[in-house]
Amino acid sequence: MIANRSLKLVFALSLSLALVGCSQPVAPATAAPATPVAATAAAPATGEIHPAGGTYQLDPDHTGVLVQWTHFGLSQPSAHFRVGSGTLTWDAADVTRSHVEVTLPIAAIDTFVPALDAHLKQADFFDVGKYPTATFKSTSVQAAGPNRFTVIGDLTIKDKTHPVTLEVTLNGAGKHGMTGLESLGFSATGQVKRSDFGVDAFAPAVSDVVMLRITGEGSIAAAKQE
Repeated sequence: MIANRSLKLVFALSLSLALVGCSQPVAPATAAPATPVAATAAAPATGEIHPAGGTYQLDPDHTGVLVQWTHFGLSQPSAHFRVGSGTLTWDAADVTRSHVEVTLPIAAIDTFVPALDAHLKQADFFDVGKYPTATFKSTSVQAAGPNRFTVIGDLTIKDKTHPVTLEVTLNGAGKHGMTGLESLGFSATGQVKRSDFGVDAFAPAVSDVVMLRITGEGSIAAAKQE
């Protein structure tokens, strides 16, 4: 039944960008529902990376958000959101002046269960007819170590806006091997409390907190490179 399968709730986001690959021990039937295991960012590349300054257009084919949640303390299903559009403006002289902005088309949600996809688009969940997209706009970027950054931004879902913190790893930068354009790639992790956005049915049996793992890459158009 769709109603039963809809217990596997999804949240999007971000930016950033796709999410938790960790696993969690199966909880006994009498145990309280477990909280999703914290995500871990990818290991930084060897040597410090210095991307060229400019505005990078994120590639929707290589940028997305993977969401994972805990279902009755037993399993950790996941879903994918592809980035509809996004830009990452990198300030090579002062990273704190960098900025990222992303739009996620909620209607493109993929839980790998078609009936659940259809249900989550309805008014009792994301109501995509009224709220077709989610957005993330950074408000702060701070260095957190070699090739690592803490990005804080505003996530908006169903006209509700709350801050989200992402731990970002810069994976690489330079001329793209296929296009020759100046490019960069990154990974990020974070978490979202779905009750903040009014999509909290079946909590806490289905975890209120969902984990995010984001990956992405983008390039600067040749005429716009700095």
